[in-house]
Amino acid sequence: MGASGTGKIALITGAGSGIGRAVALALHGEGYSLFLVGRRLEKLDETAAIAAQTGKADIACFAADVSDPEQVVVAFEACRSRFGRLDLLFNNAGTGAPPVPFEELTYAQWRAVVDVNLTGTFLCIQQAFRLMKEQVPRGGRIINNGSISAEAPRPFSSPYTATKHGVTGLTKSASLDGRAYDIAVGQIDIGNAATEMTERMAKGILQPDGSVRAEPVMDVKEAARAVAYMASLPLDANVLFMTVMATKMPFVGRG
Repeated sequence: MGASGTGKIALITGAGSGIGRAVALALHGEGYSLFLVGRRLEKLDETAAIAAQTGKADIACFAADVSDPEQVVVAFEACRSRFGRLDLLFNNAGTGAPPVPFEELTYAQWRAVVDVNLTGTFLCIQQAFRLMKEQVPRGGRIINNGSISAEAPRPFSSPYTATKHGVTGLTKSASLDGRAYDIAVGQIDIGNAATEMTERMAKGILQPDGSVRAEPVMDVKEAARAVAYMASLPLDANVLFMTVMATKMPFVGRG
């Protein structure tokens, strides 16, 4: 089944909630057909139902764990079978570990974050490359969801921070390796977008000095609009890195 609107196809991981859902809605509003990927099919169906209220492009949902290489391959094959091509991959699936002291973090907790945030991003980029190199017209765009935490870590966040540093490395390497094949790769670093995951920020979050303070947040729709802008560029133009954040959140300076 083909696309309507822009005629472009976007695959979004972690599309069942938060930033992934917001980006799906924004892109669908721009006429993208969507291939929504996540671990919980019922959450993907919710995203699809909301999107369908405001747009007419096709939407498909596919349950998969991005940390599993076989499931990633099957997901991208299903996308190709459904839509015939892929124009945009938004690598959004991510997770964190419990905020415990460094020495109390278990290997299993560390590994779970690495498998999703870093290995999952790699696996999806790899499959997108294979599809985008072969399709006609050739090429496409990949946008990775990084994090400003990679530059300014929160207390007790070593797995998340380390993996987001790794995502930045993947973005740079994939951007270089994709040049010859008309594949544009960029990254968005989002700070304090209001989602279910950031509800605690408004109530109070641990600061490096040991205090607990509320932090400003921004509407998640602003992050989604930023991704949609990156996606709107022709393939001969690219936003390599973008930071979009709540203006008054503690990031630059000393709080």
